[in-house]
Amino acid sequence: MKIHIDIDCFFVSAIRTIDVSLEHKAVAIGGRSDTKIFDTDAKNQSVNLQNSGSFVPTFFKAYETKDDDLDAFRDSDGKIRGILTTSSYEARAFGVKTAMRIEDALRLCPHLIIKAPNMSLYQKLSHELHEFLQERIPLIEQASIDEFYGDLKGWIEDEDVEAFIDNLRHEIKKELKLPVSIGAAKTRYIAKMATSYAKPFGCKLINEYNFDEFINPIKVQDFAGIGRSMSKRLASAQIFTLGELRKRRGTLESWGPYAKELYKRVDGISDAQIQTKHERKSIGISRTIEPIYDRAELRRRIHILARHLNFAIGKLGVIPTVYHLGIRYEMNQKSHKNISLCERFTEKKFDSLCISLFNEADIHKRLCVIRLSINCSGFTHHSKRELSLINFAEDEKMESLTKHNQKLREKYGLDMLKWGSEL
Repeated sequence: MKIHIDIDCFFVSAIRTIDVSLEHKAVAIGGRSDTKIFDTDAKNQSVNLQNSGSFVPTFFKAYETKDDDLDAFRDSDGKIRGILTTSSYEARAFGVKTAMRIEDALRLCPHLIIKAPNMSLYQKLSHELHEFLQERIPLIEQASIDEFYGDLKGWIEDEDVEAFIDNLRHEIKKELKLPVSIGAAKTRYIAKMATSYAKPFGCKLINEYNFDEFINPIKVQDFAGIGRSMSKRLASAQIFTLGELRKRRGTLESWGPYAKELYKRVDGISDAQIQTKHERKSIGISRTIEPIYDRAELRRRIHILARHLNFAIGKLGVIPTVYHLGIRYEMNQKSHKNISLCERFTEKKFDSLCISLFNEADIHKRLCVIRLSINCSGFTHHSKRELSLINFAEDEKMESLTKHNQKLREKYGLDMLKWGSEL
């Protein structure tokens, strides 16, 4: 049996572990793009390279208690900005939803308590839960900051699984003060589906006796892996529920490998192994900003984003070979530029490359920019590509300087050393 463990409204639950007065109240975690990294006096930036998930940034501002004030989400013009990253079930009863604007949420629920993100706390609790589960289950996979998979085969007999997961959720609540929901099934895909129906703070076992009764009525769009385009295609074939999908195997198989695999997942035939370790294949940084027309200011911000991303690449100890820079403009216009470069990685070269990519990607020069993003992938240990030896001696000197800068920033902070062009 495979099990899927999901922490209920994790960010809110995490805050409640240190502030019990928030129990049984309408609480939400607010978030907004951290544009403070562009301030000339920016400090206290942290980097997360361990966990991922919705609203889990690679770079984030360290939490301060003053951030919990609603004024932290209010601009100088008095307008409240930002969205909700999650909300408690008490808030959801008023119609409050994830990704809703804070302003809209307060209209629906005037007594809603808005708290600031505390990424350090989330990382700490996620790590503690991971260790807790490893002590009780031989194979544990951390899928995201608040989501885990486990394999009970050969460890817990099938007839004892229901009692095991029920006891496990109460143990976690007692030891870590975190409410979790747990689904169990023959495959990880069905176990994840079961968790959705176990929330909040419940558990659900799906076996051969209740499989049809559970799966068949579920709408196709509620199954993980069925997105908007696949839902439309299924609807065009008059397939609206998973039960109807299971009756149309021939139709799905005629649509190609992905649809064929999808059918197997829904039918409980296909499964995937538990992966105890995940290798990161890319890393990036992006920020949504107030509309800016000044290209000199945008280049200054590219320098800052590049410095932050350079630090993360140094922490990972990888050499990227594929670089991507994206720009989003007003009026729903977008542009991007990619380049493959098999050379030794240095901070100076990376900074210059990002500026060059921006200059090439900026094709709508009459429009204001509202979002900038840089992404690096194609790490050398994932490919067979060899690094160029051109300018080897110079690159060796700059690589040494890059590593020295990395040590200084790790010791004194990411903003200890900045490019003059950032100021």
